Amino acid sequence: MKINANTIKPGMILQHDKGLWVVVKTAHVKPGKGGAFAQVEMKNIETGTKLNERFRSDDTVERVTLEQRDFSYLYESGDALVFMDQATYEQIELQKDWVGDERIPYLQDGMQVVIEFHEERAIGLSLPEQVVLEVAETEPTVKGQTASSSYKPATASNGLRIMIPPYMSAGERIVVDTATGEYVRRAD
Repeated sequence: MKINANTIKPGMILQHDKGLWVVVKTAHVKPGKGGAFAQVEMKNIETGTKLNERFRSDDTVERVTLEQRDFSYLYESGDALVFMDQATYEQIELQKDWVGDERIPYLQDGMQVVIEFHEERAIGLSLPEQVVLEVAETEPTVKGQTASSSYKPATASNGLRIMIPPYMSAGERIVVDTATGEYVRRAD
């Protein structure tokens, strides 16, 4: 869908120079001399490279809409991860390096994820904002420590190192933010 360059906003996905770009920042400039333009900072979805592009106000750009589909994580198969479409029960394999080493530890059997597609090609994966993990090991609680003091290191059931409150012990279930990897609260 063609849109006017004046309407570009952060978060939009554009097709530009034979690639898909997500808009990071925009600045609309109206100089004293010459026509107005939009200064747009974009990041390539596939390669991660950044680009600063200047669009005149009468330019048009191709806006891309992505199809979002619900999948559930099934299992690991060599260098790939297998997901199942919730609607059609079709299975797809995504390479581990494409999913990303920082997100793989959060995947749990049956976990609901959203995969974004562009022309039937997977280009993005979103995890739930928070996951429940079990504390596998941590230092013992020190008598007299208060809840407001510093956090102590712990290892979660998925192998991640997380800082938890000093009163918690191994075997407790905690909620962890998948974006930052930080402790949020005790699980219900």
